[in-house]
Amino acid sequence: MFRRAATAALAAALLAATGLTACAPITSYSGFQAIDSDPKDVQVGTDTKSTVRAKLGSPSVTSTFDPNVWFYVNQVKQRVAFQKPRVTARNVTAIAFNKDSELVDAVNTYTLKDGKVIAFNSRETPTRGREMTILEQLLGSVGQGGLLPQDDEGVPGSRPGDRR
Repeated sequence: MFRRAATAALAAALLAATGLTACAPITSYSGFQAIDSDPKDVQVGTDTKSTVRAKLGSPSVTSTFDPNVWFYVNQVKQRVAFQKPRVTARNVTAIAFNKDSELVDAVNTYTLKDGKVIAFNSRETPTRGREMTILEQLLGSVGQGGLLPQDDEGVPGSRPGDRR
């Protein structure tokens, strides 16, 4: 009797532990990872492009409009079971360089709180004509006669050996 109760309690404990570990969040890291040095260690007016590259490595992104602004980006996502992944942390460090001397002008750090949500419009621009279904696309050339050779007399570009 005692053995059965202990086995049932052990089975219930294992089932509960399995259920709890199944709901544990899966964390994924992406982007720039500060291993030896941190972007916050960059000194304004002292470091240059070459020293920043030696400390931090290549930037994640350079500015589209100004190649003297480098961005180091990283983010952390968590996903629980089959839910949609959720970004829990995002850090963007923008390092601006002087165009002439290549010295660091500014180091700005932005987090997830500094971001703004942009409304995405999923509407598409319609094309002219009508949309064909998959069946119409597959069977659209049936009956056009393009697969079999034709017996047209005197047609320029006919193959040798054709009946004339």
